[in-house]
Amino acid sequence: MNDDLRAEIRAAVTAILDGQGEDRTGHKRVWKELSEGGFHLVGVPEAAGGSGGSLGELAVVTDVAAFHAAPVPVVETAFLAGWLLARAGLSVPGGLVVASLDEARGHWQDGVLRLSGRLRVPWARHAGHVVTMVRHEEENVVAVIPVNAGVELVTEDNLAGEPRDVLVLEGAAADASAAAPPGLDTSALLMRGALARSVQLAAAARAVLVSARHYVTEREQFGRPLARFQAVQQHLAALAAEVTAMQVSAEAAVAAVEHEDADAEVAVAAAKATTSAGARQVAAIGHQLHGALGYSSEHRLGAVTTRLWAWRDEFGNESHWQDRLAAALHDRAWWSLLAGGAR
Repeated sequence: MNDDLRAEIRAAVTAILDGQGEDRTGHKRVWKELSEGGFHLVGVPEAAGGSGGSLGELAVVTDVAAFHAAPVPVVETAFLAGWLLARAGLSVPGGLVVASLDEARGHWQDGVLRLSGRLRVPWARHAGHVVTMVRHEEENVVAVIPVNAGVELVTEDNLAGEPRDVLVLEGAAADASAAAPPGLDTSALLMRGALARSVQLAAAARAVLVSARHYVTEREQFGRPLARFQAVQQHLAALAAEVTAMQVSAEAAVAAVEHEDADAEVAVAAAKATTSAGARQVAAIGHQLHGALGYSSEHRLGAVTTRLWAWRDEFGNESHWQDRLAAALHDRAWWSLLAGGAR
C-alpha cells in the first residue's frame, strides 16, 4: 500500500473538484479535467488503455468525487466498464465509456455479434460506448456497444438528478467482444457495483458530518453556538457514529477485494448492508441539524443527501445484502471470522 501516492491522488482530485464550487451541473468541464489527469481510469491496467494503479487508489478517486457530490461517472467508467474490459482482455475505447447494469442477449450473424434487450445504463446519454455482459448460448461474453443512431436511448434520472438511462437494443452490432473468464458474470458485476456504491455512500455520509459540524459551530441561537446545546451534541455524536461505521466497513471491503481475501464477498456484503442502512439515518440527522436551510436548493446538503437516498438502493439495498451476508455466513465459524482468527 502506497499511502503517499494515495495522498497525492486525493490532493490532486480534491483540487480539481474544489474548483467546481457550488456548480454541480458542469459535468463536462469537471470530467475533462479529471480525464486530462488520467483520474477517470485509475485502477484500470495500462495494457487495457487505463491509467494503471490499484483498487485502493481508484477508491480514493471515487471517495473524493462522492464527497464533493461531483456529477461524474467515475464508478460507471473505471470501477465497472474498465474493470470488465480488462478482465476480458479488451481495450478501453476512446471517449466516455460506461457499463450496463444488465445482461444483454446475443447471437452471431455473419460474423458479427448482434445484441438485444433493455439495459439500464447510467450516463449513457453522454457516452460513446457501453460495456455489457452478454449471455450467448452457455457462455458469458463481454461486449462493447457504440451508442449511435442504431440504439434507442431513453433518458431517465435518479433522485439526485444523475443520469440513469435505458438502452433498447434490437440487433445492435457490438464493436468488440470477448469471452468472459471464469467467475465474471452479472453476479460479479453486482458485487463490484455494491463495493463502489459503498465507497460513495461512506464518502457522502462524511460530507454530511463535515457540513453539520461546520453549521452547528457557526450558527448561534440564544447567544451561543448550536454546538453548545446538549440535544445538538447528541445528534452530532449519533451522526459521527453512523459515519464511522460506514467508513470502516467500506474501507475494509476495498482492502479485502484488493488483496483477494477469501472473505471478500462477506466484506462487500457487510459494507453495502451497513452503508445502505446508515444512509437513511445520516440524511435524517443531517437535515435535522441544518434545519430548513438544508432543504434549500442553494445549500450543498441536498446534493449529498439525495445521493445517499439514491445510492442506498442501487446495486441492492440493505435488505438484499443482509440476506446475501446471512447466506455467505451460513455454517461458518462466526467468531473466528469476526475476530480475524483461523478459519
